[in-house]
Amino acid sequence: MSRHTVRAAIIQHACGVDYEENLGRSIQGIEEAAAGGANIILLPELHTCLYFCVEAHTRYFDLAEPIPGPTTNRLGEVAAKHGLVIICSVFERRSKGLYHNTAVVLDTDGGIAGRYRKMHIPDDPGYYEKFYFTPGDLGFHPIQTSLGKLGVLVCWDQWFPEAARLMSLAGAEILFYPSAIGWDPADNPAEKERQRDAWITVQRAHAVANNLPVVTSNRVGHEADPSRATDGADFWGSSFICGQQGEILAQASADKPEVIVADIDLDRTDEVRRIWPYMRDRRIDAYQDILRRHIDDE
Repeated sequence: MSRHTVRAAIIQHACGVDYEENLGRSIQGIEEAAAGGANIILLPELHTCLYFCVEAHTRYFDLAEPIPGPTTNRLGEVAAKHGLVIICSVFERRSKGLYHNTAVVLDTDGGIAGRYRKMHIPDDPGYYEKFYFTPGDLGFHPIQTSLGKLGVLVCWDQWFPEAARLMSLAGAEILFYPSAIGWDPADNPAEKERQRDAWITVQRAHAVANNLPVVTSNRVGHEADPSRATDGADFWGSSFICGQQGEILAQASADKPEVIVADIDLDRTDEVRRIWPYMRDRRIDAYQDILRRHIDDE
């Protein structure tokens, strides 16, 4: 049997106030990954700007752009130049007053293969995303590219097993999670480690439960809260690629810009599912209550 292998890369970098500088960091990382033979590239969530959701202010809507637009056009040129699939992240201006947190998949010809609009939108101190983003309306559908069928989700989606399972059931061959997540600087080291470990563990669990590789990006660096309501965030990096049994294939540091690369054997999914047949043994006749908000005592 011929092996179906892709070489995936994650571009982990810090983000500042300047759009061109941020996009330049993304493109520089893509060029480095391409030189190393990578053919599928994942960028962090909202990688062309600071994580503005640390506060709620209408001025940040000026950062939004249409799709197609400046970011997808520029990165589409890079994708076509190197024959890459690139998964980028855009603050999408869909229409006047309607915005989404959107991942866009650019195919090897530079065209847009598809998009995914973030479905789960957080609203917590330092993560006021409900102020900015309308919940996604495209569902959990993998995006077909010339290199495979990609299940793309975004950050907060990574904590929900239902999202990963639905992408898997729809035929995704790899799960991708562009992310922007960090520590509260006031937390003690033990609490910080518990949070980062939980983030890694839950996504490795999606790999195990669905027998699918997982590719997860993050940014690095401290970003202040302009409102001074919080201490800002120390983004914990730690981008990683894992295989179908949750095994770590490559992982970045917690505090440095890095490009990580790993080969992913897509044929292993079928091999692993033959010995761990979760899909066969699912009791789809008994899961109706999963659609309820809460199961109250009768």
